[in-house]
Parts: sequence; C-alpha cells; structure tokens
Amino acid sequence: MIVAHLDLDAFFAAVEELENPQLRSVPLVVGGDPRGRGVVATANYVARRYGVGSAMSCAEAFRRCPHAVFVRPRHALYREYSREVWSIVGEIVPTVEQAGIDEGYLDLGEVAPSFDDARALAETVQAVIRARTSLSCSLGVATSKVVAKVASDRRKPGGLTVVRPGREAAFLAPLPLRLLPGIGPRADEKLRAAGIETIGDLAALPDGDALLRGKVGAMLRDRARGIDPRPLEVSAERISISQEETFPQDVGDPEKLHDELRRMAARLAEHLHAREQTARTVTTKLRYPDFSIRTRSTSLPAGTDDGDRIGELACSLLDRALRDRPGPLRLVGVGVSGLAEHAQLTLV
Repeated sequence: MIVAHLDLDAFFAAVEELENPQLRSVPLVVGGDPRGRGVVATANYVARRYGVGSAMSCAEAFRRCPHAVFVRPRHALYREYSREVWSIVGEIVPTVEQAGIDEGYLDLGEVAPSFDDARALAETVQAVIRARTSLSCSLGVATSKVVAKVASDRRKPGGLTVVRPGREAAFLAPLPLRLLPGIGPRADEKLRAAGIETIGDLAALPDGDALLRGKVGAMLRDRARGIDPRPLEVSAERISISQEETFPQDVGDPEKLHDELRRMAARLAEHLHAREQTARTVTTKLRYPDFSIRTRSTSLPAGTDDGDRIGELACSLLDRALRDRPGPLRLVGVGVSGLAEHAQLTLV
C-alpha cells in the first residue's frame, strides 16, 4: 500500500487571502469575536509567528497579536474552494478518501508502482493544485494512513515528506505523543504520568503492559509502530457532476461565456442521459483573474436532463454573478446536483 495524506495549508486563511490579497502580509485570524468567547478556526503563517494557533481562544490570540486582522469564517466559500481542490485531485488519483474539508487520503499505489513514482505523483498533485487554485498543500507519503498523516505535518507549508517501507517506526519514534492520531489530551496526560513521552516510548511497551488494556491501547501501540491496516474509505455515490474550462486568456465577452456554458451544459446532459439520471440544482462557477471564485445556484421543483434548460439556467446565473462583480473571467464552469436515478419529464 502506498498512501498519501494531503493537507491544505492554513486553508481558511489561505482562501481569505485569495479573496483579499491585502491580507497576505498581515497577521490574519479566522474565528470569532476576540472580545467574546470566539475560538480560532485557523490563522495564517504570519499570525502563527506570534504564537496564534487553531483552537485557541480569540481573546488569547488578540492578547498575543493585538494588531491581527480577525475575520469571521465563511464556510460556504471554503466548501466551494474545497470542491475545486478535490475535483482536481480526482483527475490525477482515482481513489480518494476525503477526511475533511481540507484534508484527505490518496491511494497512490493504484497508479504509482514504486515509492519513487509515488513521490513524483505527489509533487504533481501539489503543482497542479497550486497552478489551478493558488492554494498550497502539504503531503505525507507512506505505507499506512497513520504514518502518512503524521508525515504531512512535518514540513508545512508546501512540504512533501516520504516515509519509505521499513522506516515507519524510526520516523515516528522521536516525535511527541500528541502528534500520533488517536492520542488526545487525556491519553497524553495519562501516558506522560507513566513516563511515556514520545511515540517511540509507546511503541516499545511490551505485550501485557497495563497501559495496553483493551483494544484501544493495543491499537495505539500498533500505530506508534507504524502499523495501520485501515483501507481508504471511499463513497461510491456520486452526488454531483460538473464541467469547467480555464481560458488561455481572460474572457470578458458575455456571449462567448454563454456559448461556453451551453457547450458544457450539453455535455452534462449527455452524462445524465448515460446514467439515466436527472438533476434538480444547477450551479455556475466563475473564477476571476485574481483566482477568487464566485458561484451561483438555482434549484428546480423537479429534475431535468435537458441540456438546453441547464444551459439557460447556467447563463442566467452567470449574468447575475457578473452584475454583482463585473469583469473578465479566467474560468467558467457549470455543475448539476440533486441527482435522481429515474429520468423525469423535462420542464418547459
């Protein structure tokens, strides 16, 4: 098994910086009100130099960095960027387990026969994500999910760490216990009280040790040794399909944009026909030259598989978005969701 863990670097903050490039050079905290009980969701790397980190109270973040800019999370926007990233990853690596909005596991062994090939493929994933979204990600490549996840955090931001077969235990051994997935604050406190401070200390515990009572203790020791047989968990259900086009040069002519959306809508209709499905929701996606993304969606009372109807709705959504923010576009796309298995009569 050759698996990679992909983690988008300071994801929420990175999206906010793309939406407002002026934030890139200042300490940025995404979270609640620093005058209330808000919690830091994430912080950019400028803010992290001041000791600001995820899960810290916003009040403490303000105390450490009073000149930081605090912004409220915009989860709908982050989900859109996330969908873009995982769509790109799926074009390169067929089997992916998305573990969260900003992280997931990639089955590199399915397309890369060796660790050298896997490293090259991981570098390709990083480069394509950067080129098409301007987002940075870090990857860990290993023989198991647990080692890959730990490895992805070792060289942030934008790092790549490869742990080759047979090196898992040695890689993990010197690291603090809390870096091992599954070790929470209580387990860390309990193990430290027993003199277990590193992952290697946990890995060295012999069978029968009192600290290994139950399945959880034995499982954590196995993980500390780099043993993790869990396969990737992949949902077979496809909840949406989409098409998009990145232009060689930015396009500002609405008619050209409409023509492109209609072509995409026709291709989506072909996919729906082939799968004997209909879709209730149509979404148009716009990316501007500064890489910021806008989406507009509309839902029908019943599903359709009519390419003309999908195209009409996509163009209307594009016009609405361009009224809110005019300008040439780097990319347009259209997607359909709310898929149903049985084709229904087309609405007119």
